[in-house]
Amino acid sequence: MNERLIRRYRNWYAKLLRLYSKPYYERFGEEMKQTFTDLLRERAEEGQGLFGYALWLFVETSAGIMRENITYIIMQNKNIICLAFGTAFILLMPLIAMLFTNQVVWDLTDFIVAGTLIFGTGLAYELVARKGGTMAYRVAVGIALAAAFLLVWMNLAVGIIGSEDNPVNLMYFGVLAIGILGATIARLRPQGMARTLFATALAQALVPMIALIIKKPQVTSVEASIGVLGVLGLNAFFVMMFIGSAMLFRRSRIRL
Repeated sequence: MNERLIRRYRNWYAKLLRLYSKPYYERFGEEMKQTFTDLLRERAEEGQGLFGYALWLFVETSAGIMRENITYIIMQNKNIICLAFGTAFILLMPLIAMLFTNQVVWDLTDFIVAGTLIFGTGLAYELVARKGGTMAYRVAVGIALAAAFLLVWMNLAVGIIGSEDNPVNLMYFGVLAIGILGATIARLRPQGMARTLFATALAQALVPMIALIIKKPQVTSVEASIGVLGVLGLNAFFVMMFIGSAMLFRRSRIRL
């Protein structure tokens, strides 16, 4: 009777052990099942009840499963957790600044957008950079994401062409769409990513040209010409970032 009861408890215990992380279960699962069985048999030989003792072992093991799984999740995602804390720290800066100056005025939407951009960019780097084994690949990913982050941030904050309310600035989101679509088609492979970033650089360069054709600004005054040159110079900066990223992707293809 006791042996049949022990086997039943062992089957339940084996199912409980499956809640451990796979590496932990593969390493200790069989040993823990055998230890559980031996303890119950010793208990039975002493003529003591099994139910209460088995229940205590189940509770103790459940607590161990929770501790081990939390540790496993933290170890597996420590970079993401650090990223979340880093994002929160960065967002503390404008929050503190608002207490001492009226020059910084953020509402809840501003904090949500900024947090999403910062955390999303960092998470994208964490997920994409691990695809490549070379330093060139990781740096290329970092440069491309940094350019995309700055492009979105500047458009939302002040706008690149005119103010942030200028609808012409929406063309820059088309630039990012080309990058995202190209990366998806390339499946993050270095050769395809290089082509995608070259295409993104070309699209970036075309935006101010199209904007000049649409708006036809008068550049006879010094102030207007400086504004046009400033836009062209800023766009050239982003173009160089995308081209630099593309060159690094091409280099990482050679070394893979």
